[in-house]
Amino acid sequence: MSTPHNQAKLGEIAKTVLLPGDPLRAKFIADTFLKDVKQFNTVRNMYGYTGTYNGKLVSVMGSGMGMPSLGIYVNELYKFYGVEKVIRVGSTGSYSPDCKLFDVIIAQGACTDSNFAYQFKLPGTFSAIGNFDLLLKAYQTANKMNVPAHVGNVFSSDLFYSASPDEWKKWADMGCLCVEMETYALYCLASYYKKQALTILTVSDSFITKQETTPEERQTGFINMMKIALELI
Repeated sequence: MSTPHNQAKLGEIAKTVLLPGDPLRAKFIADTFLKDVKQFNTVRNMYGYTGTYNGKLVSVMGSGMGMPSLGIYVNELYKFYGVEKVIRVGSTGSYSPDCKLFDVIIAQGACTDSNFAYQFKLPGTFSAIGNFDLLLKAYQTANKMNVPAHVGNVFSSDLFYSASPDEWKKWADMGCLCVEMETYALYCLASYYKKQALTILTVSDSFITKQETTPEERQTGFINMMKIALELI
C-alpha cells in the first residue's frame, strides 16, 4: 500500500507520529533520539522514519508548511495508516511578552484566518482544541524538566507574509500567545477522524522584542520540545 504522498507500507508507521514541519527536523529527531531507525518515506523529500524511543515504537515525519500541506499528510496518516496520535512539534512567533525565545508553548486551542473547516459543512464556527490527556502530560513533563512552558490559544494563519502587518495585534489582544500555520487543521482533522492530536511549539522569534533564532537553531536546536513530545508516546 502507498498513497500519492507516502510510499510506506501498512505496518511501517507507528501509532504515534511526531510531525515537524521541516523534514530535516524529522531526520534530526530520528538520528538523535530513536533507535533501530528505518526510513519509510522520501516522496517529495518529505522524510519519514520509524524507530524506538525507550523501547516504544514511534514515527516522525515532515508535514511541510501551512494547513493545506499538513492536511495532506495528516489525512493520510489517520485514514490510511491507522495512526492514532499525531504530535506536531514546530516553531512559532510569540505574540506575548511572557513567551520568550526557546520557551515552549502547548496549544490548548487554535484560532485561524483560514477557511479549512468549510469542508465539514458546519452551520457555524468550529473551535479546534487539542487532546486534554496529551496536553496535561506534556505540561507535567515540561514542569519536571524545568522547561518554561505556556498553555493557551495559538493563531494558525494562512499567511506568512501579510499585506496588513499589524493585524497580529488584534489576535494578541484576544489572548493568542503566538502564531504558526498548521495547528487549526491538525485539530480539525483529529476531531473528524476521532483521533488524538497535540501541538507543542518552540518560540523561534518574537513580535514584541523582534528577536529571532537562526535557521540552524530552528532545525536542530529545539531539543526540549522534542523530548516533551517523545514522552507522550
